[in-house]
Amino acid sequence: MIVTFLGTGSGAPTTRRNVSGIGLRFLQAGKWWLFDCGEGTQHQLLRAPMKISQLEKIFITHLHGDHLYGLIGLLASRSLRNGEASTLELYGPPGLDRYFKAVMETSPVHLQYPLQLRIVSEGVVYEDEDVIVTCRLANHRVASYAYSVVEKEKPGAFQVDLAKAAGVPFGPLYGALKRGEQITLEDGRVLDGKDFVGEPQPGRKIVFSGDTMPCQSVLELAEGADLLVHEATYADKDQDLAVRSGHSTAKEAAEIGKKAGIKMLCLTHFSPRYEDEEGDFTMEDLLAEAQEIFPCTLLAEDLGSVPVKRVRKSVGEAAEACYNE
Repeated sequence: MIVTFLGTGSGAPTTRRNVSGIGLRFLQAGKWWLFDCGEGTQHQLLRAPMKISQLEKIFITHLHGDHLYGLIGLLASRSLRNGEASTLELYGPPGLDRYFKAVMETSPVHLQYPLQLRIVSEGVVYEDEDVIVTCRLANHRVASYAYSVVEKEKPGAFQVDLAKAAGVPFGPLYGALKRGEQITLEDGRVLDGKDFVGEPQPGRKIVFSGDTMPCQSVLELAEGADLLVHEATYADKDQDLAVRSGHSTAKEAAEIGKKAGIKMLCLTHFSPRYEDEEGDFTMEDLLAEAQEIFPCTLLAEDLGSVPVKRVRKSVGEAAEACYNE
């Protein structure tokens, strides 16, 4: 699972940052999901490692333009470039259906693929055999939802060497042990499958805050996350601006991460006021503000990626998380 940022700025695009758009790639499955779709997202995709034909789901956090105005163009481009593209699922807050209908009535786009639009409310919004997606209402000027993607626990790895050493003949008995069942060998020995399978592999958890002031719902949603992607529009010195506009400071985002017991924090949705490297307060200062509270903090960059690797457990081994900084 890799998080790739297509836009990390707030309000309007700049020469360094596009507005909000975040891709979540599932490499083994050959698919990816998009969280928010600000203006210019499809342009960013031209330089990103994702293919528009492999886009499976879009999750919109709220209906402010810097998170939404790229949606119709991206949907249209997916038709033009992929005449036989698969079904696309679109999730978002109440009003997204009215927005989509109004635009399509005014400037019709003939989509060459089925589009399923689902209005979300707090709770589970999607689940399959691999993941569960849950949303919680955040604290912004309009209805804004934070999303968590939680991977389900995977069965432990079958230890083939242990089975061979125990004299288990290759064949159906291997499958029974792998399923955790008991088997009886020809010599009368009874073997328990749990002794031949490693510990379950815990699933990964990634949380996207959307736009929000610090709030209990996002903290609860982020509890124990491997990665929390949290907005940090302002620095602590500009907290009055954050309160006025319904956003968070870098310090506040770090406090949320620390309280939630996350493993890694990635900040995004930055005000352009800190982009001047010779200014009184820079992006480096913003990062330092957060790292003072939560050291494992990164700043998102357009087209930058953050991999979230699985915690591996083997028989007789302690779990160790693998992360790239």
